[in-house]
Amino acid sequence: MIIARAVRSFIFLLTLVAGTFVTLAARQSGAAIDPKLQGQLKQLFPAATFSPKVPDPPHYKAFAPNPQTVAGLVFWTTEIEPLERGYDGPIKMLVGMDTKGILTGVVVAAHNEPYGDFSVDRPEFAAQFKGKSIRDPFRVGADVDAVSRATITITSAARAIRISARRMATQLLAPPAPTK
Repeated sequence: MIIARAVRSFIFLLTLVAGTFVTLAARQSGAAIDPKLQGQLKQLFPAATFSPKVPDPPHYKAFAPNPQTVAGLVFWTTEIEPLERGYDGPIKMLVGMDTKGILTGVVVAAHNEPYGDFSVDRPEFAAQFKGKSIRDPFRVGADVDAVSRATITITSAARAIRISARRMATQLLAPPAPTK
């Protein structure tokens, strides 16, 4: 009787521990990616599946057309050093980049900019980065549209995208083949 009770307690404890490990593994595998984040990732790579966040440097891998082919990377500008600040703090943007260093898009997720409603919040702001190479200058008034009364915001956002994309490419992408 005592042995049977001890065996049942052991099995219960073992089941509890195994369940905890299964739950943690599911979270790590990306199965528990926040639905809002999943939607933002899909804006940058619509046909892709995504890895869990890779910690160093922090990013998600986009896999398409199959789970073995890396189509690109997705990362938050606010997680790449140095942290670029706008007029009133960092502008949190999710950036997608293919394996050749071409931006697939930008999602502006959060900011505290006083003029953000007519600068970085506008769909035209993010749309102008789609198809842009990391080798482009990202200069406001040249290849990035300027917005009157929001110069600091637009300049900081463009600089954050440029710096973070170049750092990610330097650390994670193969350099381009030399042209002859």
